[in-house]
Amino acid sequence: MTLPHIPDIGARQLAAVLAVAEYRSFIAAASALQTSQPALSRTIKRVEDVLGVQIFERSTRRVRPTAAGEEFLAVARRMADDLRLTVRSMRELADQQRGQVIVTSIMSVANSLLPDMVAAYRRDRPGIEIQVRDGVHGSVNEDVRSGVADFGINYLADTAEAIEATPLGREVFQLVAPRDHALTQRGDGAVVLADLAGVPLVSMPSDSQTRRILDGAAAARSLSLEHAVVVSQFPTMINFVRAGVGVGIAPSSVSAGPLGEDLARLTLTNPDLPWTSVSSAFRGVS
Repeated sequence: MTLPHIPDIGARQLAAVLAVAEYRSFIAAASALQTSQPALSRTIKRVEDVLGVQIFERSTRRVRPTAAGEEFLAVARRMADDLRLTVRSMRELADQQRGQVIVTSIMSVANSLLPDMVAAYRRDRPGIEIQVRDGVHGSVNEDVRSGVADFGINYLADTAEAIEATPLGREVFQLVAPRDHALTQRGDGAVVLADLAGVPLVSMPSDSQTRRILDGAAAARSLSLEHAVVVSQFPTMINFVRAGVGVGIAPSSVSAGPLGEDLARLTLTNPDLPWTSVSSAFRGVS
């Protein structure tokens, strides 16, 4: 029987690669590892020789992973985590459930539904370590595709063919505004996109699924939304709305939670906006 070739890379070499990736500096990484910069450089060079690819692009100003390096880093992080957990598990009682689950999730779910779900899971399986990575639609897809996460919670739209999806539910958009805002005085608890013309918005980044759906719907109606302030987290959006900077548009799972309980919440009632995208859990298909 011929065994498959396994690259000769040790735990210390993995730690060196991960440190350089984290600090983006050989000097800082060497300091964290308590080694010299020349020794660290030799270690990285040896790993690159074993793999046959360049892991990092180096210049006088910065160090960053190559495309091949990003692929290896995803595997290296998982290997390091698995090794750490295996050593810990060997020292614990044999009858306890142990392990690690890495979940990547869109921020709307991570900030609303996921905490209670994880709390319930942990009550049944206290020995399982849960790591949660929250981000926008594209980063969640990439976490699953690259193997960084075991599974993700995301919007069903634009799901890659290599990802298996299981529908979980539906989302709608809600306008979040101070209770005394003019839009809240309509009396019917609902607004349409046309009502937002000229209204300052606290918005998510342009690459988020929320922003893409809203901008696309507005463009179809020849409307121009005023993205006055752009933030990267829904809790930040809620706090800016609370401060009177503008109004926000968020999935109902966010706006209906405790984050915005002191604010007015009005449903966007455009026919194509009650979300046809389904919040979905998925995993990479081998």
